[in-house]
Amino acid sequence: MRSENTAFVGGPLDGRVLPVLTGATGHPPKWYEVPVPDAAGGPATVYAYRRAPAGYSKRLGIQRGWVYEYVPEGRERHKPRWPWSKPGNDGGKGQRELPD
Repeated sequence: MRSENTAFVGGPLDGRVLPVLTGATGHPPKWYEVPVPDAAGGPATVYAYRRAPAGYSKRLGIQRGWVYEYVPEGRERHKPRWPWSKPGNDGGKGQRELPD
């Protein structure tokens, strides 16, 4: 696996540069989550970082790499938008009612 040294901006990892594994496209993942265990034995705190462009070259406008920016509210979770997950749908297991 290939890794890329990526800088972190904001949050508890501010100013650090860590190697992050890249995917098949050569890009690091869109989100990087750091779980930090609680000292009292409670649930772990998860710090979320979102990938953003590090900047662009002046002359040709080519992207210069990636940085991870701290997102204090955490990662947005979305429900899948599949036809069988819509409210009122029977999951594709039967016939649908036709409108009048």
